Amino acid sequence: MKRILWLAIAATVAAVLFYVSRFWDFRLWSRDGLFGIEALRPQGGLVGQWVRGTDLAPFELLIWAVGVFLVLTLLQKLYDLLNPPPE
Repeated sequence: MKRILWLAIAATVAAVLFYVSRFWDFRLWSRDGLFGIEALRPQGGLVGQWVRGTDLAPFELLIWAVGVFLVLTLLQKLYDLLNPPPE
């Protein structure tokens, strides 16, 4: 049961990270945004939206990659903390 829970958490995190990236190409909800939240537009690309107009805009993909690495590292640390290896 724990394994299924952690797989579901990993899949959800992967979907969120994919949505935040510029590679999201699906239009699964209306233009009003997910649940009416305008910041959650259907075409994704939130990192690009967040850094648009700043000096960091050319580094959007690098910022996303570093963020993904940090999120996955924290998720692994949480998993290791909650599931110690058997002795």
